Amino acid sequence: MKRIFFLDGSGPPFGHMLLALGGYLGGFDGNFLWNRIGAEYSSNVPVWSLRLLPALTGAFSIPMAYQILLELGFSHCAAMGAALLMLIENALITQSRLMLLESVLIFFNLLAVLSYLKFSNSQKHRPFSLSWWFWLMLTGVACSCAVGVKYMGIFTYLLVLAVASVHAWHLIGDQTLSNVCVLCHLLARAAALLVIPTLMYLLFFYVHLILVYRSGPHDQIMSSAFQASLEGGLARITQGQPLEVAYGSQVTLKNVFGKPVPCWLHSHQSTYPMIYENGRGSSHQQQVTCYPFKDVNNWWIVKDPGRHQLVVNNPPRPVRHGDVVQLVHGMTTRFLNTHDVAAPLSPHSQEVSCYVDYNISMPSQNLWRLDIVNRESDTEVWKTILSEVRLVHVNTSAVLKLSGAHLPDWGFQQLEVVGEKLSRGYHESMVWNVEEHRYGKSQEQKERELELHSPAQMDVSRNLSFMARFLELQPLRLSKDDVRLATRLQPLAFLQWRMLTAKSDDSEHKYSSSPLDWVTLDTSIAYWLHPRTSAQIHLLGNIVIWASASLAMVVYVLLFFWYLLRRRRSICDIPEETKCCRCIPTLLEASSGKCKDQAGIAVTPGYSWLRWVLAGALCAGGWAVNYLPFFMMEKTLFLYHYLPALTFQILLLPVVLQHVSDHLCRSQLLRSLFSALVVAWYSCACHVFNTLRPLTYGDKSLSPSELKALRWKDSWDILIRKH
Repeated sequence: MKRIFFLDGSGPPFGHMLLALGGYLGGFDGNFLWNRIGAEYSSNVPVWSLRLLPALTGAFSIPMAYQILLELGFSHCAAMGAALLMLIENALITQSRLMLLESVLIFFNLLAVLSYLKFSNSQKHRPFSLSWWFWLMLTGVACSCAVGVKYMGIFTYLLVLAVASVHAWHLIGDQTLSNVCVLCHLLARAAALLVIPTLMYLLFFYVHLILVYRSGPHDQIMSSAFQASLEGGLARITQGQPLEVAYGSQVTLKNVFGKPVPCWLHSHQSTYPMIYENGRGSSHQQQVTCYPFKDVNNWWIVKDPGRHQLVVNNPPRPVRHGDVVQLVHGMTTRFLNTHDVAAPLSPHSQEVSCYVDYNISMPSQNLWRLDIVNRESDTEVWKTILSEVRLVHVNTSAVLKLSGAHLPDWGFQQLEVVGEKLSRGYHESMVWNVEEHRYGKSQEQKERELELHSPAQMDVSRNLSFMARFLELQPLRLSKDDVRLATRLQPLAFLQWRMLTAKSDDSEHKYSSSPLDWVTLDTSIAYWLHPRTSAQIHLLGNIVIWASASLAMVVYVLLFFWYLLRRRRSICDIPEETKCCRCIPTLLEASSGKCKDQAGIAVTPGYSWLRWVLAGALCAGGWAVNYLPFFMMEKTLFLYHYLPALTFQILLLPVVLQHVSDHLCRSQLLRSLFSALVVAWYSCACHVFNTLRPLTYGDKSLSPSELKALRWKDSWDILIRKH
């Protein structure tokens, strides 16, 4: 609303832009601090419009579940069962009633699956028709929207791509199609499922970066070049700085890695202690650290070793890749130095200091060779903001590096800077860039100190391209090696996976959980507690549905492998769409409207092995791809991460129930008994939904005894007030 740049680690900005659109249509001006969960909204916050999108997508997911089961070839009864299960699942309701994006993600996941099924079914009768193109294109759009809402959407996208690839492989083997026709089919699929999602993914970020063009607190973790491209903040400071660093330039050097916090190369009058706490000695030279705040002691002067002057010549003489320079601390005029003395907290690395001449046998070693990492040629000029450089010590070949360790009180809790041997390999913490820059004009120290305190303004401007900003938003916190690997593989998928699996810097959250806790519903999340009553909202699932869905998954897998083994013996329990192996001819019985398979069991006409496999690939596969990857993630996880996987499990549940009824119940009596059991089971699910309803909607205040009665598991953190 205020056009301030923000960054959310959960995914691309599309979902947040949709929520912001709802707020905009509701007249929200953005004047509310979202800094405390459960805080009461002010009168200017249009809660209904901000919650409208999650509520609508949650509601539309119910008929889509119905349509998906129909497109898979199952009965209206099974499709209605899937829709009703979605309707009474407490966790899905809770998530869709608040300003959260999981319901939006689930909507686009289901839309992608439904669109592809519609496309696949129209493929058999009307290829290249208007509806064929519509459903194919909508599949690609829905996949890109799912990924655009949260990076988790890529799991469903990859599932759709896998199913489409199998279908395309069978299409290539279809001898009834000409080579030109097959090529057209493949090109259409590639355009809709690869090109369109990529273009839309780029479009989300393009619109996002156009809308949020102002500097804010989140841009502090971005590169200097990115910050300088935003209005205000660093852009205000660096506007018009000279582009080329020259001998005599006054610069601040920011570490590119930015962990644990963004910081600048810094020095001050204090020296390293003679003896550290562990008994090791130091050089007692002036401390050099990395300081996470703007400060006059962050300024350094780039000096030519062959000359004494600390001002820029006219015309300026630029510093190039491979040049040997000295760095002079602006406020103390001491030279950046390193030597064969162990660093205070990293004894395997060298201490970095500003040289103090104590008239002892420790000569200064203050020559540094400039290595421009992102250079385009070996004569590249050192550029402000744009150039990423390493400073290699000439005498010892050590590289100036941020270790990330916090110094003790004698170092004012600032970050340790060390000299790391090149033989230990490359790391982004060795890379620095010039953020603030001016041409030095004063040779006298007092005049230079005044100069360092004053802002610099010159008439040179530069803009960071959209692609440069886009790529920086994707691999945030990734190393250069990861980026190089991403360019050789599939860049977007690789970078999204790294964003998903990146370890969170935050400490363990009270409501965090492991993937094993989700299946058994051993965890909950308290979303809201009324400030005066015991009314509260919790993310809690319908335990009957969760347990039944997990059981259905196990049953499907066992049946699938059982049928697969029997098919290897040429026994087809489920018929193909055409005659297969030793299947006896099917006989349509007019009385029942059903046919019988080899075992003599009645089956629904059109129900086939391929449909059974496709249902498993999309429903069981959808659960697997949306659940199993979390076991490989180091980030903080919560119960709501399981909801997309749960949705696919719910779709599988009616599939298994219909299969048991049609194929495993061998008589009308058994089918009637099984139907009665299903009705009783669904009644239990409805009862659980109604029992947990006060914690789902938060519209009823319960007594302490009623709340204790709802704590069915000790791990459920239901809040009980102590009066």
